[in-house]
Amino acid sequence: MPSVLVVDDEDQIRSLIRRTLEEAGYEVHEARDGKEGLCRYRRCPTDLVIMDILMPDQDGLESIISLRQEFPSSKIIAITGGSDMIGILNHLDVAQMLGARRTLHKPFDMRALLEAARAALRQ
Repeated sequence: MPSVLVVDDEDQIRSLIRRTLEEAGYEVHEARDGKEGLCRYRRCPTDLVIMDILMPDQDGLESIISLRQEFPSSKIIAITGGSDMIGILNHLDVAQMLGARRTLHKPFDMRALLEAARAALRQ
């Protein structure tokens, strides 16, 4: 059973993603922000990380950088509902440049999340 760490500061989003993944046969762990997510991943690496970008304390971009530095083979899906621009690139473009294998913009269909998870795990 593949394991997934879901890192998102919104309880409802984490809960929805958890239910969807568990129903599809995944073992799911949760974290409320990037710092907590990194600590959990260091203690018990998972097969996949679903990382929100816009979070307090340590955002998803910082967390992706740290994960990829410490665990170069980590598989990450970046998600965000934000539309802020960094220069001419949006957050999801930057996340992909930093090593996210897939990206999804909130709100997304749970079928799209499951397909992204399957695809990221195949890579």
